[in-house]
Amino acid sequence: MGKNHKTQTLRTYNNNTHTDHLTSSFSLPDEPKESPIEQVRHTVPTIDDPTVPTLTFRTWLLGITACLIVYPTTTFFGFRQNPVYISEILIQMLMLPVGRFMASTLPTKPVRIPWVGFSFSLNPGPFSMKEHLLASLMASAGGYPLFLSIIISKKVFFSQHVNLISSFMMMISTQILGYGIGGLFTKLLVNSPYMWWPFSLVTVTMFRAMHETEEKVKGKTSKFQFLMMAAISSFAYYIIPNFFFPSLTALSFLCLIWKRSITAQQIGSGLHGLGLGSFALDWNAISGFLGSPMALPLFTIMNSMAGFILILCIIVPITYCSNLFEAKRFPIFSYDVFAYNGQKYNVSRVLNPISNQLDVEAYNNYSKLYQSISAVFISGFDFASLVATITHVALFMGRSIWQQFIQAYNNNQEEDVHNHLMKKYKAIPIWWHYVIIAISLGLGFAVCEGFGREFQLPFWGVLLACLILLIFLPPVGVILASSGKGASISAFEQLIISYIYPGRPFAIMTFRAYTSVSMEVAIIYLYQLKIGHYMKIPPRSIFIIQMAGVVISSSISFFCNWWLLSSIKNICHPDKLPRGSQWTCPGDRVYYSDIISWGVVGPQRLYYPNGLYSSMYYFFLIGIIMPVVVWLLTRMFPERKWIRLINFPIIFSAGARLLPVTAVNYWSWFATGIFFHFVVLRRFGVEWIEKGFLLSVALDVGSVIAGLVLSVSLQLGGVYGLSWWGLDLDDHCPLAVCPTIPGVSVDGCPNL
Repeated sequence: MGKNHKTQTLRTYNNNTHTDHLTSSFSLPDEPKESPIEQVRHTVPTIDDPTVPTLTFRTWLLGITACLIVYPTTTFFGFRQNPVYISEILIQMLMLPVGRFMASTLPTKPVRIPWVGFSFSLNPGPFSMKEHLLASLMASAGGYPLFLSIIISKKVFFSQHVNLISSFMMMISTQILGYGIGGLFTKLLVNSPYMWWPFSLVTVTMFRAMHETEEKVKGKTSKFQFLMMAAISSFAYYIIPNFFFPSLTALSFLCLIWKRSITAQQIGSGLHGLGLGSFALDWNAISGFLGSPMALPLFTIMNSMAGFILILCIIVPITYCSNLFEAKRFPIFSYDVFAYNGQKYNVSRVLNPISNQLDVEAYNNYSKLYQSISAVFISGFDFASLVATITHVALFMGRSIWQQFIQAYNNNQEEDVHNHLMKKYKAIPIWWHYVIIAISLGLGFAVCEGFGREFQLPFWGVLLACLILLIFLPPVGVILASSGKGASISAFEQLIISYIYPGRPFAIMTFRAYTSVSMEVAIIYLYQLKIGHYMKIPPRSIFIIQMAGVVISSSISFFCNWWLLSSIKNICHPDKLPRGSQWTCPGDRVYYSDIISWGVVGPQRLYYPNGLYSSMYYFFLIGIIMPVVVWLLTRMFPERKWIRLINFPIIFSAGARLLPVTAVNYWSWFATGIFFHFVVLRRFGVEWIEKGFLLSVALDVGSVIAGLVLSVSLQLGGVYGLSWWGLDLDDHCPLAVCPTIPGVSVDGCPNL
């Protein structure tokens, strides 16, 4: 009986996260009921003390201090080959002893501010979980401003002047717009019991381990002890892949065996090929791009794996071998863009340096723009993921979402115990969000129409970006909040502005900032509101902390970014950097390639009507059809519950996330997630749900601290490790980037 019960519980854990729970009937019970999500019931507390102070002097001091530490280091590490981010989890751990020290030493006598009649206490009592959470949310409110990629592209890749004042105003405008628009959808994406935001439970578990007192059981390790032991082990181990043996981030058996075979290296390379037989023994390579696989439900991992295998193990090999789109002239897997002769595309030959627009005559005399076959189909999957998200949400959740909207605005929304407890606190007034939107638009209009129109985008582009956010944030948010993986709107937004306002690369970049960046900030805002919802933090306190945090953090990141670009020679140019250097900027180089494709050449020449890759537009149709097929199958075979777990938004978005995510990142991520779900959970049961979250936290903390220590002590001074073949931050597959058709000559590749 015990074994059957465990199996049934695990089956519930793996399946009950699916968003079809939104189809449940909605009624307001007399007594609050438990959350419908198994992980939430195992992780989130169902008690609250509303008298606990929140916005205290300690909260502000810890939050601002953390911003002054986190964002310089986050900016610093963001340029690395394997990015190391100072996550909110690490900040939470460091804040705890400091907060408790302040609680034990600061005076308790109230401080009075003369003339205004305001007073506050430096020490209102024991350092609480709510103070701790608010301070950490302040330190992670804005995230790394993606608008900074525009500055990097202009200064490093386009070698052009950037105005500091207009850039700063535009960055603030794009950051706060997401807060304004995201706040319009809190009833759907935060208050709904079915919108559980999987990664939020990692934070909840972390706080409970640090603040709640466990009953000591002889011979059993407490949560906090487990966390500390795992973090110390992670710290000790990470010195190996980060300093002594960087090649552990991507090793390939096939490349080590067949050192002279282009085909074998294309198949085996985890960085420049299909990655079969490649692996990474580095936690940052596993979770740095994709997040922890231990924090996601099994159906999300399996759908992601299906999308990855579909594109990189089936579609790409078949089309490459058939030489579709002249694929054999270029690497099989690369985010660079190429000329017909197989060399990297020299954008300076086709860009007018005065107008920053495409020189059509020069373009016709030089070459069409070509992509690797992988990049071509990644764009196709990107097209499909967005429309598949809309179709999937409409078919599987449309009725229930509409019911939620109606019931929410009639103050009759279905509630669980967490919604019931949050009724004690005042909600955020909707007009607060309208004010934020107005400020953002005012700054945006001023920059777009002033400062010599440096960013090329007219004011109507900002209004169009707002419209896109209002349309796509609900469906994208629903998928992300219920599965942990969401679709990207980057391809769609670039497609729209490139057709409407073609040949202006900086207009494309700015419009993308107002859509993708604002979407990202809106997601962060809603995600943190959900954490506060689970931890019973007053929503208005979270709003105040987040708005202060986003202004402080964005300003710090902006000026640190400016300093790094001026200080590190040849940053973002791997071929010019010293051996072992991490300053390769993989994300920014992908961004630059996108700008060349969309902003300089444009979809008219790349896709329809005169482009080589016009057939990729069929993926819009595929994205509409496939969720319909799954929906019809669920109607035809209702007894086969596994069909409902097929999620094409996740499948397509997994393929679309390739580049800068590579094959070795995905293979290692899949292996870790499958091992956790099929071995650990089946062997030890659901009590390991919390421990899995804790282990994920510990691995993050240990590797981040080790990376930070090594970077500021040795690598910043040019010492990258011992001189041997394992020092290379590479998978030792140099031939994987070679063409496989006679007559194309590329440096470092054999002549065929």
